Amino acid sequence: MSIEKAYILLSILVFLIGLLGVIARKNLITILVSTEIMLNGVNLTLVTVDKYLGKVDGQVFALFVLTVAAAEVAVGLGLIVSIFRLKGYEGSSEIVHLRD
Repeated sequence: MSIEKAYILLSILVFLIGLLGVIARKNLITILVSTEIMLNGVNLTLVTVDKYLGKVDGQVFALFVLTVAAAEVAVGLGLIVSIFRLKGYEGSSEIVHLRD
């Protein structure tokens, strides 16, 4: 097995671990962290394919994805903390009651 295939398999595994966390967990912070794990799996795929093709486009795009992910975490964590302070909710199933 070549090193590129190993990295692709690793990135698929990382993505699936993140997807499992999004599907199986109810805590909003855990869902946010699982989303970041999924993005890291995608970034690993981008960099691996980029290395295989010998270009720099994938690395630049992965850097862009990391930047957007950092902004997503900042906004998402702020929203989660404010929802918890105002309503006392910390699970995703309780968010549907925010209209009340």
